[in-house]
Amino acid sequence: MNDQQPNRIHSAVQLLTERALATLQHFLHVEAISGIVLLVAAAAALLWVNSPFAHSYHDLWNLPITLRLGEFVFVRSVHFWINDALMTVFFLVVGMEMRREIHEGALSRLDQAILPVLAACGGVIVPALIYLGFNSVAGRSHGWAIPTATDIAFAVGVLALLGRSIPSNVRVFLLALAIIDDIIAVLIIALFFSGGLEPSGFVVAASGVLLALALQRLGFGSALAYVVPAFIVWAGFLIAGVHPTLAGVVLGLITPVRSTGPETVPPVVRVEAALHPWVAYAIMPLFALANAGVDLRGIEFGGGAQFVALGIGLALCVGKPIGVIGATWLAVRFGGCRLAADVSWAGVCLIGLLAGIGFTMSVFIATLAFTDDKLLDAAKFGVLVGSLISVTFGLGWGAEYAQRQRNAQS
Repeated sequence: MNDQQPNRIHSAVQLLTERALATLQHFLHVEAISGIVLLVAAAAALLWVNSPFAHSYHDLWNLPITLRLGEFVFVRSVHFWINDALMTVFFLVVGMEMRREIHEGALSRLDQAILPVLAACGGVIVPALIYLGFNSVAGRSHGWAIPTATDIAFAVGVLALLGRSIPSNVRVFLLALAIIDDIIAVLIIALFFSGGLEPSGFVVAASGVLLALALQRLGFGSALAYVVPAFIVWAGFLIAGVHPTLAGVVLGLITPVRSTGPETVPPVVRVEAALHPWVAYAIMPLFALANAGVDLRGIEFGGGAQFVALGIGLALCVGKPIGVIGATWLAVRFGGCRLAADVSWAGVCLIGLLAGIGFTMSVFIATLAFTDDKLLDAAKFGVLVGSLISVTFGLGWGAEYAQRQRNAQS
């Protein structure tokens, strides 16, 4: 009997490890392919808006969609429903990623989390300072947060193009860094890009959260049961003046991480796995198609718009690598941190370069930061150029790094 107990424990640990690795591999596979889909959607938007059919691009996203509930009528454009409603599902998956990583992943232990956390902080602070160095004046300074985020799908997609010679721990470091970047971006949106707050909205949102927790307590396992409380939380945030997409983060963070009843897979894993392909292959590309359309013929770089584009571009392709690599070096040199096995400084440099790819979240923050179309177009242009340069540098350095890895293994 005593001999069987350790065997059972070993088998359980092995099963959990294999399940975690399978989840990570599936996540990386989806992200890698979706990065290509995102690129195609962004390219399509650019071609469309710079073609003779540009008017149809703008007309499509400005079409009104009406929601009727009895006498209640809510009319918003297609653009609103994509950016403020569908992107809530994107943030729901982000929230679930955070919840899972805090429970059993890269953020579950302080000694594991501290290095990517510090690296991510460096990758937020330095780009923000570079941007403000060009845009400290009122009106343009609101864009300081645009170059602080990393696009997980694009970054992991570029890393996948480099092949299997890249050590797995480098991929994990990049993934942890990008997730922490998302957490910081969510906090920035909540703190700096919300309007005048209406207390009654928070009461509505809290009632939705309590309803979701009550359904969990009662054992409701169907995702459909949580549509109503999710809508209540979303509507509450909208009423409160907080960006409604943050409802997704809140709901993701309260998703159970332990299996209940006959289910062997925890709800946070099951729901995330179900939603992730929809987010990666439909919602994010649709967001890119609706937001990446920058009329390059009509960009006006007067009135400070040129400094917005320049500040964002340099912050992404220069500030991000300096911040990530510099913070990592300081943490290892003076903070008592250690690089994981198989993560060399060449690998850290690759991570820093890829961290400069800031498409989805950067464009999203730009839509919140600027209401002036001229500044918004300049910001999007800066994001596109900075991200493209980061992709180029990342692929160039990564190809050299991958070749070194193959030579070392042969």
